[in-house]
Amino acid sequence: MQIHLIAVGRRMPEWVRLGYTEYARRLPRDCALLLQEIPAGKRLKNTDIARLVREEGERMLAAIPRDAHIVSLDMAGRPWTTDDLAEALRRWRSGGQNVALLVGGPEGLSQSVRERARESWSLSRLTLPHPLVRIVVAEQLYRAWSILHKHPYHR
Repeated sequence: MQIHLIAVGRRMPEWVRLGYTEYARRLPRDCALLLQEIPAGKRLKNTDIARLVREEGERMLAAIPRDAHIVSLDMAGRPWTTDDLAEALRRWRSGGQNVALLVGGPEGLSQSVRERARESWSLSRLTLPHPLVRIVVAEQLYRAWSILHKHPYHR
């Protein structure tokens, strides 16, 4: 199984790349985490933000691997504990499908992305900067994997 983290935004600061890579590389090949960055639209003073979010959503949907199980990361989603995520990871792996985790830009996800998702996961009731979400998701996936494999990382 592959987990595709499809996220709006490119050219992240070095700390984001390092943090994400640290946890993504810890996952085994049979549970690989792959990042696909979607270009964000230009946000200028008079930009039609609704149009930008729709266009970003279209690019995200086009990037989803065929037959992937789609999970949106959205403040309005269901809050999961780490054990909930471990159970979701177990379920995803036993289902044999790849998974696409979708992370929007500063204004969140388009309605079309929300509608395509089979599950919606809220990382927090806090508003998190979308670059930080990449690191949190990678770390939590590794922690969930460690729970399932009784690895000492999760204590």
